Amino acid sequence: MENGAAKPVIVAIDGPSGTGKSSTSKAVAARLGLSYLDTGAQYRAITWWMVTNGIDIEDPTAIAAVAGKPEIVSGTDPEGPTITVDGTDVAGPIRTQEVTSQVSAVSAVPEVRARITELQRALATTAERGIVVEGRDIGTTVLPGADLKVFLTASPEARAARRSGELNGADVNATREALVKRDAADSSRKTSPLAKAADAVEVDTTELTLQQVIECVVTLVEEKRDAK
Repeated sequence: MENGAAKPVIVAIDGPSGTGKSSTSKAVAARLGLSYLDTGAQYRAITWWMVTNGIDIEDPTAIAAVAGKPEIVSGTDPEGPTITVDGTDVAGPIRTQEVTSQVSAVSAVPEVRARITELQRALATTAERGIVVEGRDIGTTVLPGADLKVFLTASPEARAARRSGELNGADVNATREALVKRDAADSSRKTSPLAKAADAVEVDTTELTLQQVIECVVTLVEEKRDAK
C-alpha cells in the first residue's frame, strides 16, 4: 500500500529513558510517512521556561500557578522535529543537565501534565496522515485509544551505555544511577505514572540493534494499519 493511500494510524511508543524511543519513533514515522511527536521535549520545554523565569522547582503550587503561561509549539516533521517556547527555539537548551535534573519534578505537577496532555492530544487528532507519539504515559493516559501501543524496555546497563554515548562519554555508572532515579520518580508519581498499557506490545531492545527495533515496530504498524 502506498503511503499516500494508507489510512491514518496513531502509534503510542512508551518506555523509560535509554530504550531507543526517540530514534525508533522518528525512523518509523519517516519510513511510513507519519508525523512525529516527542512529548518529553514538551515537558523539558516547560521545565526550561520555569528555570529561566526563576520559578521555585521545589514548590508545586508555584509551578501550577504558571503552568498555562508559556506558549509551547512542537514541529512534527520526523526529519526535523522542532520545539519553541514563546517563539524561541529551545531544542538545544532543553537538553542541558540543569533541565534534565529538574524535569521529573516539574512534570509531576498535575496542572503541568494537564496542560501538556492537552497539547499532545490536539496534535495527535489533527495529524492527517497519522502520527507516532513517544513518551512515558501515551498509551495509558494521553492516547488510550491509540491504534497501536508499543512499550520499549532494556536493561539498566544497556540503557546507561547508550545514554552515556549520547552524552559524549559521560560516566556510565553515574548515568545508570541517574536513569534508575528518573525511573523511580516517573513510575511513582501520582499523576500519569510511567507504566505499560495492558494492550501494549512490549519490545525488549537490550540485545537488538536500532535497525532491528525499527523494523520490528514498522512491521507492527503496517499490520495494524492494513487491518483498519
